[in-house]
Amino acid sequence: MILPIYLYGSQVLRTAAELSPLDDREGLKKFIDDMVETMHHADGCGLAAPQVGVSRRILVVDGNDLVDRYPELKGFHREMINPQFTFESEESSSYEEGCLSIPNVDASISRPARIRVRYVNTDFEEVEEDFEGFAARMIQHEMDHLDGVLFVDRATPIRKKMIAGKLVNIAKGNVHPRYRVKSDK
Repeated sequence: MILPIYLYGSQVLRTAAELSPLDDREGLKKFIDDMVETMHHADGCGLAAPQVGVSRRILVVDGNDLVDRYPELKGFHREMINPQFTFESEESSSYEEGCLSIPNVDASISRPARIRVRYVNTDFEEVEEDFEGFAARMIQHEMDHLDGVLFVDRATPIRKKMIAGKLVNIAKGNVHPRYRVKSDK
């Protein structure tokens, strides 16, 4: 089922998500499948549960549509429940990021180049895995959502000023992406 994506200005995007209980495995798997379907329908490469109005620590990422640009992402798809960083490198890299919750806005964001994440997969096994490059960036962007942080919060002060008007319009619901959206307004 395709879910609506909450827009910038929605309170759920600014709230730290709660740990996801693991007791309803079938319900959790169904929700994650819906997240993946929603992400693909919107042509996204990542989605966090708060972006579909659920304040739980769940994210999905899929780099397969980016293989032409990043060949190392071939086969890269993760579904993470209750992820947490166990390592972040001091070395960083910058890249233009965008977000399904903030349509038509991008900004160059600096993030650690390498990370290690511990999470529960959809087989309900605990996994600890290292990521680098664009895969690490995708995961960090989605993990920010789990803490109520948006990529525009990490933009330079000048870029924040440049996009301020667009953000106001998005928060008012004055945006019309080709996928279903929802706003608190």
